[in-house]
Amino acid sequence: MESLPHNWDEIAKILAPIDINRLATQHLESCNYKIRGYWDSNNKFYEEIAFIHPIYAELIGRSIGTNIINKHSTSHWIKLKFLLKADLSAVENNLVSDDGDDEIGELTLILDANLKIIDENWSLDIESPFVVAKIQPDLQPFCLKCVKGSYPVGNRTFT
Repeated sequence: MESLPHNWDEIAKILAPIDINRLATQHLESCNYKIRGYWDSNNKFYEEIAFIHPIYAELIGRSIGTNIINKHSTSHWIKLKFLLKADLSAVENNLVSDDGDDEIGELTLILDANLKIIDENWSLDIESPFVVAKIQPDLQPFCLKCVKGSYPVGNRTFT
């Protein structure tokens, strides 16, 4: 297992030849500027989220960490947090009115010690004019109290 440096001076040297913002852009390109299956903060499910590009990513936070089990380091990771913004130089002026309207949301990428993406987290402004959200209305959070009838779960039946 490779280890990560323990301070930002060391990690800065490792990351210096890498365009960190480009890493997020490449991730967006690899998914064709779309997310399949997104739950918003109100538990509303969207089948697909598409970004009207061009958009770009701007690094706004970073951290390094180590997973520890039984007092032993098991893996190391880098967390990069990006602000997703519309490239206003390439869009019509009537889509935005105020500062901040170009912000689409945030993308957090978790990388392993080999700089491979192992996880991602999205926090999006579904109301942004640069986002097209396709909702799936029949898929809502499941609640046994909300459903009539009897439903077996394991060796128990709920009514």
